[in-house]
Amino acid sequence: MKGYFSELENKTVVVTGGSKGIGKDIALTFARLNANVIISGRNREALDKTLTELHEFNDKCIAVPGDLSEIREVRKLIDTAAETFGSVDVLVNNAGVNIAKPAMEVTEEDWDTVLDLNLKSAFFASQAAAGYMLKQQSGRIINIASQMAFVGYYKRAAYCSSKGGLVQMTKALAVEWAKQGVRVNAVAPTFIETELTAKMLEDADFKKEIDDRILLDGLSKPEDISGAVLYLASNLSNFVTGETIKVDGGWTAI
Repeated sequence: MKGYFSELENKTVVVTGGSKGIGKDIALTFARLNANVIISGRNREALDKTLTELHEFNDKCIAVPGDLSEIREVRKLIDTAAETFGSVDVLVNNAGVNIAKPAMEVTEEDWDTVLDLNLKSAFFASQAAAGYMLKQQSGRIINIASQMAFVGYYKRAAYCSSKGGLVQMTKALAVEWAKQGVRVNAVAPTFIETELTAKMLEDADFKKEIDDRILLDGLSKPEDISGAVLYLASNLSNFVTGETIKVDGGWTAI
């Protein structure tokens, strides 16, 4: 009998924002299972560094640089994955940005920057991937949302709006594509301990507030999110669609 997750071997897995933090750990998790991973991001140097690590597990993995707030770059990414490997089996919409400002200081440019990457690009990446998945009659789309889709927080008006929209988009696409074998789900993390959040967490008051709100000990790590993503990408979740798994250490339970 084959082991858990063996069905992911040689599957085509696209991870947006795959060069750092959560996205990098997700990409490495799939590469370790010998999936053909395609990562995207704007920083070519960071992409190349992560690609070197991916090649330690599967030398067929590739990187596609691009700004996914530009929809033509989104379509190029998905088409490149399909042309290179012959299918698109898993899409992880991880690319995202936050501009932390009080609501009264948010500009139209701030709003568009956050919504274009966090929500708009995820929709059009899903649409492009579904163009292949619907023909295959199979596929998994996994959106990286946030606990901020369910609770409010200071200086997060645009971010909360984008992630709340992502959760609802997850449900809408799941409803539309279920009969064609495409499952659409999301993972909603709390604050994660990565190089991207290190500076933010240097604020002692901010760090204490997070620690007080999370019921479990310590901060979440990227591998906590990768575990949930792996479950949703695998046969273990065959009867799950339209769902958002909160990986928040109990933050939203109170």
